[in-house]
Amino acid sequence: MRAEARRLGFDACRIARPDAIGQAGEHLAAFLAEKRHGDMGWLLDRADWRSDPRKLWPQARSIILLGMNYGPQGDSLATLANKSAGNISVYARHRDYHDVIKGKLKQLAGFLLKQAKQAGEVKVFVDTAPVMEKPLAAAAGLGWQGKHTNLVSRDFGSWLFLGSIFTTLELRPDAPENDHCGACRACLDACPTGALDAPYRIDARACISYLTIEAAGQIPQKFREKIGNRIFGCDDCLAVCPWNKFAQNAREAKFFARADLVAPPLAELAAMEEPEFRAKFAGGPVKRIGHSRFLRNVLVAIGNSGDISLAPLAERRLDHASALVRGMAVWALSRLLSRQELMGFAGRRDEEFDPQVRVEWDLATDGERAR
Repeated sequence: MRAEARRLGFDACRIARPDAIGQAGEHLAAFLAEKRHGDMGWLLDRADWRSDPRKLWPQARSIILLGMNYGPQGDSLATLANKSAGNISVYARHRDYHDVIKGKLKQLAGFLLKQAKQAGEVKVFVDTAPVMEKPLAAAAGLGWQGKHTNLVSRDFGSWLFLGSIFTTLELRPDAPENDHCGACRACLDACPTGALDAPYRIDARACISYLTIEAAGQIPQKFREKIGNRIFGCDDCLAVCPWNKFAQNAREAKFFARADLVAPPLAELAAMEEPEFRAKFAGGPVKRIGHSRFLRNVLVAIGNSGDISLAPLAERRLDHASALVRGMAVWALSRLLSRQELMGFAGRRDEEFDPQVRVEWDLATDGERAR
């Protein structure tokens, strides 16, 4: 089976028992009780299934954990210095991994049943079902959950997509991997917003990946400047992990970064209307947040750019149908224009009907934030 997994493009293949999840369920319960999940209500749904794979499918006897390397070429954080360009997380610079991996999981599952000496059933999952892949992957020995709460592999560093095959077949489990983080704090120290407030603990509500992807409303004021030019996700805690010295470039061609998604100009992104947005990001993860949230993120980056030439693009979005976009357009202009220049748009505040956007106007023109 492992040879077939390798042939299909998987870089790691190991086995765990359904009851091998350890204390992950307790950690999840504490995370949810402290409301660290923010708007991600789907984490509450079927939390009992996440905490015990046997509740998800009682007939399962073995879980095959698969990892596919998506290691980037070059420095994944290099574009953070280019303030007039957007930074997109490495995993979203190419095709949606769900689509790529699920088909290969089905092929491997079919091979498994064909080779089995007894009748069996299978179910495949890729990050869309109530399955805690990271604790299971650690139990199977693919790696360990690092202090940033993500999986770390001795062979691939932080760059592994995970998928799983549940089966009724009895397969010999592999040994778990030990934690090799030691005294290292690189990921905690690198987090721009302090979302990693303690080793092995994350507050999603402060995480830039959550704020730019999952959060449906306006991004809180206290995080906007820290987001910089990150318009979709954040790789800082992953990229600084010392175990990445063993990382390899992705083998799967569909995970090679598209050149136009490595450092796309903010001017180009801010000018996109919805049809252009949908066409550019078709087949990739960025498309799922929708045009309005995307523009919200781009306008935050424009506000952080210091590039006055982008101000007209922010001004144009003051008339957008979405309050999310209008609010961030106000904030971006407050960062780029002098107070006198900003007051030239004061009439827009009187025309604004959304209370949150009116608050943005008030904050922008109170003389304290505006430059």
